[in-house]
Amino acid sequence: MVLCFIKAVEMLISVALGQVLSLLICGISLTSKYLSEDFHANTPVFQSFLNYILLFLVYTTTLAVRQGEENLLAILRRRWWKYMILGLIDLEANYLVVKAYQYTTLTSIQLLDCFVIPVVILLSWFFLLIRYKAVHFIGIVVCILGMGCMAGADVLVGRHQGAGENKLVGDLLVLGGATLYGISNVWEEYIIRTLSRVEFLGMIGLFGAFFSGIQLAIMEHKELLKVPWDWQIGLLYVGFSACMFGLYSFMPVVIKKTSATSVNLSLLTADLYSLFCGLFLFHYKFSGLYLLSFFTILLGLVLYSSTSTYIAQDPRVYKQFRNPSGPVVDLPATAQVEPSVTYTSLGQETEDEPHVRVA
Repeated sequence: MVLCFIKAVEMLISVALGQVLSLLICGISLTSKYLSEDFHANTPVFQSFLNYILLFLVYTTTLAVRQGEENLLAILRRRWWKYMILGLIDLEANYLVVKAYQYTTLTSIQLLDCFVIPVVILLSWFFLLIRYKAVHFIGIVVCILGMGCMAGADVLVGRHQGAGENKLVGDLLVLGGATLYGISNVWEEYIIRTLSRVEFLGMIGLFGAFFSGIQLAIMEHKELLKVPWDWQIGLLYVGFSACMFGLYSFMPVVIKKTSATSVNLSLLTADLYSLFCGLFLFHYKFSGLYLLSFFTILLGLVLYSSTSTYIAQDPRVYKQFRNPSGPVVDLPATAQVEPSVTYTSLGQETEDEPHVRVA
């Protein structure tokens, strides 16, 4: 009985953590909407640049003052090209989805953005060796049905659908952005489980600031000069940067507690939070289908979180597991290595397994 209660509490905590991320995305959406529609400040790259600069100032500088293998220069010597690719993927994922709003409809973006979920599932299956149970797939389907319900409500109430001038281009941009988001999220989960959250954020801040600065100078400097700067616009940029920085800083915590798949399912409610705020701020029309959509997605999240995934850990795939608290066992090159299956949960592990380095 006590065990069931603890498991239920852990499940609710995982759902609640995901909703914190959704609320941060809601803040990002609202500030972006005010900037683009009320002040005609269409500067998505500049907004990303501000976030990367904050990550650089907080996390990259933290790495710079560390000693030993966790020092910034030591990390760059070993893995600089990997983080360079990840920084580009993260930047362009944000850019492609924002750019898609100029070409396709809001409904298309909401539905096609769900493509990130199968991308994350497939990448997690093949690269993180995560295995799912039937209840996980049922929860995922229920969440996507909730998104479909929300898109249908948008059509019924005649909510602003976007430009839709070149729908095919816009749809392809969304699919491209969703694919890059999926790659970035799974890569992020791998890094924070095998290395550290600070290393991930520090490297993203370093390379993200570098590449977004170049892209800003090439593609968006004219738009930036057109911005009618005043205290209101400044406050909106500050609000956007604070929400984005909070999202990037908190997401690794939630991913480590749950998983990249669970986080992306949780983020499906972000559009609904933005909609509920828009009922008061932008006088959107209300439909009961929005509430149905919200509770359907939450039901799917509860179903997904109700049982744990498991990891088929094969040392022949992972060359090294890092864990400062556990011993490192070197295996001889001629030894026969048998794959093992480890079940994971949201709670603390009952015992620490020795970490394996394959010669």
